[in-house]
Amino acid sequence: MIPFPAISPEVFSVELFGLTFSLRWYALAYIAGLVIAWRMVAGLMRKPGLWPGNRAPAEPAAIEDLLTWCILGVILGGRLGFVLVYQPGYYLANPAEILAVWQGGMSFHGGFLGVVAAAWVWAGRNRVPRLNLADALAYATPPGLFLGRLANFVNAELWGHPTDRPWGVIFPGEAAQFCPGVIGPCARHPSQLYEAALEGLLLGVALGFLVWRRGWLKRPGQTVGLFMAGYGAARFVVEFFREADAQFVTPDNPLGHVLRLGGWGITMGQTLSLPMIAAGLALILLARRRA
Repeated sequence: MIPFPAISPEVFSVELFGLTFSLRWYALAYIAGLVIAWRMVAGLMRKPGLWPGNRAPAEPAAIEDLLTWCILGVILGGRLGFVLVYQPGYYLANPAEILAVWQGGMSFHGGFLGVVAAAWVWAGRNRVPRLNLADALAYATPPGLFLGRLANFVNAELWGHPTDRPWGVIFPGEAAQFCPGVIGPCARHPSQLYEAALEGLLLGVALGFLVWRRGWLKRPGQTVGLFMAGYGAARFVVEFFREADAQFVTPDNPLGHVLRLGGWGITMGQTLSLPMIAAGLALILLARRRA
């Protein structure tokens, strides 16, 4: 077992006029991820040789405006996705808390759709080919995913199932230590780190290699297709180790399956990932066929 490191979820706190303002690692991960993505996309726009016809789809300076749209898409989409998919009953009874993002609760799938919608509108307004823009955004997303999953670990949230593996982590908190049948401290899979490795590092390295060394941007749609299929597959696998959301767990459904067939089932995260995998593979096939 590995004791949970003594890391505060807050980078620092400041008291002003009797109120405490804190910068949390989770917020910093979002900020850093968006800034890194902005610079990565702008960098691609400075390399016309990577694009079809040796012409970049947008000017590097225009990406700063796109960043504002993506920030709104991530925040609004991520929050609404969490509210509507994971806890609709609670927020229907407490609508004032829908905007309380500082209490936690963001959905990647919702944030993804939010960015898709924001980028779609921005591309139309600026006459930028949408598939080319989607490829650039997909290439730049893994660093933010990596930082976000590390922040989940620091927050001691989204941990995995109990395990006796030597890398199991003893997460703090009553919920994390509620492990029926376990005597003493309960170690769990650090599923946040699994996701950081698969969604952030592995997927990011694969996309970077294919974009810079194999010319994948020359075929619009296949880079974003690989991102969608890769993220969906990584999330689907990690869900086997990750503890399901509490609202889906019942005494007769301890693994929190939302779709069940006999002794098998899949979680909400897996259910949302399957369409991503299918859509990603379809985009890759279409890109290659059009080429």
